[in-house]
Amino acid sequence: MRGGNLVIARTQDSQSMNNTTVFDNESIWVFEQIFQPLYTVTSDGKGVTPDLATSYTVSKDKKTYTFTLRSGVKFSTGAAMTSADVKFSIDQDRAAAQGWGYIDGAIKDVKAPTPSTVVIDLKYPWAPLLADLSLFANGIVPNNYGGKTEAAFYTAPVGTGPFKWDSWTKGSSLKLVRNPYYWQKGLPYLNSVTWTDVPADNTRELQIKGGQAQVDEFPAWSTIASLKATPGITMDLFNSTRTDYLLLNEKSGPFTDVHIRRAISMAINRASLVRAVLFGNGKPANSLFPPQVPYYQASTPGLTYNLAAAKKEMAKSSKPHGFTTTLLVPAGQADYVTDAEILQANLAPLGIKVQIQQLDPNVVTTRYQALNYDMTFSYWTMDIPDPDELAEFAVDPKAGSKSFFTDYNDPTVVTDTHLAEQTLSTTTRQQLYNKIQDLSAQDAFMAFLYYSPYAYATSSSVHNFFVTPLGNYPLATTWIGK
Repeated sequence: MRGGNLVIARTQDSQSMNNTTVFDNESIWVFEQIFQPLYTVTSDGKGVTPDLATSYTVSKDKKTYTFTLRSGVKFSTGAAMTSADVKFSIDQDRAAAQGWGYIDGAIKDVKAPTPSTVVIDLKYPWAPLLADLSLFANGIVPNNYGGKTEAAFYTAPVGTGPFKWDSWTKGSSLKLVRNPYYWQKGLPYLNSVTWTDVPADNTRELQIKGGQAQVDEFPAWSTIASLKATPGITMDLFNSTRTDYLLLNEKSGPFTDVHIRRAISMAINRASLVRAVLFGNGKPANSLFPPQVPYYQASTPGLTYNLAAAKKEMAKSSKPHGFTTTLLVPAGQADYVTDAEILQANLAPLGIKVQIQQLDPNVVTTRYQALNYDMTFSYWTMDIPDPDELAEFAVDPKAGSKSFFTDYNDPTVVTDTHLAEQTLSTTTRQQLYNKIQDLSAQDAFMAFLYYSPYAYATSSSVHNFFVTPLGNYPLATTWIGK
């Protein structure tokens, strides 16, 4: 069981190992093997469980939490982890104005009264505190970055997780190796994990069939049935919080007009996308939220396919006769190309001429995060068991992500999002999140496309590879054998 070197062929490279500023999953799923938070998400994605903390107490006014740290935890350097490291780590995330700092916006102060105790004082009661602390951005790093600058530290990051840093050849491969000081005895089983940058669906499939890789991340949906029938390969569709979106850049010309955005959303035949792209393995999206997240509202009407209504919206708009625009698509990824071709056909009756531009996936990500696009595709997976992370990321332009890189700004939606965070009543939170889902759908700042499972093909020699509904795959107990 012990040993083995796992190779994961993935759709694109990581952007950065800085867990407080990076937003892309291809970075997150790597550094989650290195960094650990005080609490972590349960395997069903619906709750939290102790990780580097073992317990906590909370004051009567719900504004002071006292955490007891797990004893015997060491960093991959062999240095003991203490409360000073925890305070530094959370403070660094709080200071990340262009990153995940918003997630800790309720924290007033973090104190380290003893080496094994951390006290967090809040500005006001905060419903999602434990969930927010379980976010990767609150993973624990050494105090003062172990004496390095922030930039230097994240070129070879240090954490308490099951794997430690080895190397990264950008655009090619990133490798982690076993952490000999990991606090869970006997783990991890693997000697190393390597992620390779393989954008083309066909190439990833050939590599897993040929043994060059043991995991194929997101094989094309058109190949799922054949992969299920291929000897030596396990084809899994894991329960998911994945939602695919069409992003509309409100800084780009016509997309400042809500009527144009609404027309686009209503012209998209989501059922045809599910059939043609997912081969039936999913369902049309009606909400900003995925169904598995707490406070999802199934009755949110969204803006469903209605071409007649879409044409009426265009008639009200600043471009009633249509316009030409560009849709950025990651090259080599067949599903996105199919998405784009269907959208191109769907929007033609509105007079909208869509020019499809295929670029390297890493370039597409960089472009849309800089708001240098007209339209593009993106997707979301939850990282915590609370809508707080997604809601603020997607609708608050001050949260560091510029409202999911769309520049959307509806003051009512923003205000209600912050009220929901500070409300302890689950009934009131549900009412607020219902309103947020309804209004954001009507504003059509993005088009909600579809919900789908996580598709992963693995070699049958890989055991205990499991993807949680939040998209991460803890590799401490994964092993390679017959």
